[in-house]
Amino acid sequence: MRFILFFLVFFIASFYVTKWVRKIAIRLGVHDLPDMDRKIHTLPQPKLGGVALYVSFAAAVVVLAFFGFTDEVESMRIAAMLLGGLFLIIGGILDDKYDLPAWVQIVFPTVASLFVVLAGTHISYITNPLGGDIILDQYKIGPYPILGSLVVFLWIMGMTYTTKFLDGMDGLVSGISGIAGIVIFALSLAPHIAQTTTAFLAIIFAAVCLGFLPHNFYPAKIFLGEGGSTFTGFMIAVLAVISGGKIATALLVLGIPIMDAAWVIFRRLWFGASPFVGDKKHLHFRLLDIGLTQRQAVLFLYFLSAVFGGIAVFLQSWGKLVALVALFTVMVALGISVVIIYKKRTIKD
Repeated sequence: MRFILFFLVFFIASFYVTKWVRKIAIRLGVHDLPDMDRKIHTLPQPKLGGVALYVSFAAAVVVLAFFGFTDEVESMRIAAMLLGGLFLIIGGILDDKYDLPAWVQIVFPTVASLFVVLAGTHISYITNPLGGDIILDQYKIGPYPILGSLVVFLWIMGMTYTTKFLDGMDGLVSGISGIAGIVIFALSLAPHIAQTTTAFLAIIFAAVCLGFLPHNFYPAKIFLGEGGSTFTGFMIAVLAVISGGKIATALLVLGIPIMDAAWVIFRRLWFGASPFVGDKKHLHFRLLDIGLTQRQAVLFLYFLSAVFGGIAVFLQSWGKLVALVALFTVMVALGISVVIIYKKRTIKD
């Protein structure tokens, strides 16, 4: 009952905070202009949606702490999570306003990830689905395990850039992030895990994302902006490791966007292009090319994330490995199908 109450309260809070932030973005003239090849909207849209997410989430964490619902996680780690998120939002505001170059943009997720690692968030081991554990904390620099800290840093950076690259359609990132929050919430309440604080953090994260979604779903009235697109991935990554390591679960929820981002980056590097410069080669744009509407493409990707995320809640390590293989197979089949359909449509035209 407490979880439902918190979800409803901060869903509503996020909904109204977003309306307020939208007015501020319009007043400040912070708009996303349809002036680039990868933009698919036709009218200027206010950005700074990430500010609404962060303000709502930070307020929720303060309320949780007041009622003692954050006691299972060290206060330093929660503070680092909020500080890292704030740094991303500040960087996002600057980028939304001044269009920072890619080499400057990367500073913000790098520093945000370091905040989390330096607060002591690391992974001690990874469960080997074939048996036993892969130990990551044998070698340390001071209190920090080298491998365990490096894995967390790379994980957060990877997830942050996954949602950044994914943010190409109305409601896509906010909706999938909401799904990820719900999945991590459900897993945190599983009897063999039972992590109440993580469950609270995950459900309020889902609430603020889904409270934002009515303003962001097609046709969007406000965009996430740079800060929002990076903050969502950052939060999913941190929630996945902050209290017990749910990396495989997050991989299943965001598996297709992750593989899509990896393929696009590889393709850009192969052809000598910058991996940080956007284009329309992502899967969500390809779905538009074969005739889906924005809503259909987004709902289809919601469906895949929800299905594989739901499966992850009920699987142990070996089962999750099988699910990841199945997800990879789906991604390959989907990619081939999209290419075939696109070529047929091109020939007809």
